Formats: sequence, C-alpha cells, structure tokens
Amino acid sequence: MNLARVSANGQITVPVEIRRALRLKKGDKILFFRKDNGEIVISNTSLVAIQEAQKAVAGSSYTEEEILDDIMQLRYGEHDA
Repeated sequence: MNLARVSANGQITVPVEIRRALRLKKGDKILFFRKDNGEIVISNTSLVAIQEAQKAVAGSSYTEEEILDDIMQLRYGEHDA
C-alpha cells in the first residue's frame, strides 16, 4: 500500500513505487478519470498509458473521445468554452 498526503494547495507527492509503475518522469502529466463504478484510475499520458486507459474503461460509458479530450486539455491547455 502506498500513501500520499495532500498539501494545503492540493498537491501530492506520488510514491516512488507508483512513479516507477507508471513510468513517470519529471514533466509528465497524469490523467485522472472516474469509472462508472466510482473507481478512480490514474494513468501517465504517454501513448502506452493511453492504450492502458482505453482498456481500463472498456465497457463503461467513459468514451475513448472523452479520454483523448482530457489528454489534449492536459497536454495543450485546451479548455471547453
């Protein structure tokens, strides 16, 4: 089990074991999404992580388009108006 504490600014330090599992490195962005069953999934936004996220939400109402929209917002700062 890995724990992280949330700072007053809402920041956390991702435990090293989790960083390694997600292959996170400085500057990477993390995608958070909620599955229909309430489970929260986090993923590195690399291409491999995108494919894993697509598998994780297979059969849920969270569409591939929604995942890709979230990734675009993270990577390029695009926001719905």
